[in-house]
Formats: sequence, structure tokens, C-alpha cells
Amino acid sequence: KKSEQELKDEEMELFTKYYMEWKGGKKSDNVSYANIPRFYYRLPAEDEVLLQKLREESRAVFLQRKSRELLDNEELQNLWFLLDKHQTSPMIGEEAMINYENFLKVGEKAGPKCKQFFTAKIFAKLLHNDPYGRISIMQFFNYV
Repeated sequence: KKSEQELKDEEMELFTKYYMEWKGGKKSDNVSYANIPRFYYRLPAEDEVLLQKLREESRAVFLQRKSRELLDNEELQNLWFLLDKHQTSPMIGEEAMINYENFLKVGEKAGPKCKQFFTAKIFAKLLHNDPYGRISIMQFFNYV
């Protein structure tokens, strides 16, 4: 007679054998696994100093690149001046508004860093029940 452990081992062996036959071979034989990109990388352990430094450096470079994309104070002032100059009348109370045509004009004059904010999608997001189809200059500036 076989022991309980031997029966479990034999059962697992048979299961693995039949599963691999049904699946069509081993994982490495299947070509589709090579096409799936890796999306998770484990964090480096405390004793992996080189990997930790590499992670820190890559994070610093990423943050520097993202901060260069942000507008500095001078560019923000220039944007506010252009928005104010191209506002569309009539004003709603104290709030200055801008229509899509003037919005695009400001986008052309504002510079390359601002280009990403002057899209139809962003204009539509900020459009709220204005009878003239305009958005608030202050809301757009705060968005930027």
C-alpha cells in the first residue's frame, strides 16, 4: 500500500502532466508570453545598494523632466495677460469670459509649453451653460 503523501504526490504529478498536455506544452514554448510586456518590477531590497541608487536616480530624472514641463511665473503672467487681452464680451458680473476662437488665438501666442492646454477637449470640459459658448478665463487659468 502507498502512503497518503505518496498518493498526493502521484496525483499532483498526473495533474501536472495532463494539464501541460491540455494547455499545449510548457510556458516557454508558448509564443504569446514573449509579447506580453512586463509591467511590475519588485522594489530593490535593502542590501541591493546599486539597484536602490538606480531607482532613486531614475525617479529624480523623471521629476526634473516633469518640472520642466510646468510653467514658470513669467510664463503664467504672460498667459494671464493674453487671456485678459482676448476676453469676449459681454462679461457675466465680474467674470471675464473667452470664446473658442479667441481661445485658439491665445493658444498660438502663448508658447510651446502652453500648447498642451489649448485643446478642444479642455475647452469642452470647462464649458458650463454659457449662452454664448464661452468659458471663464479664471477657471481656465486655475486649470493651467
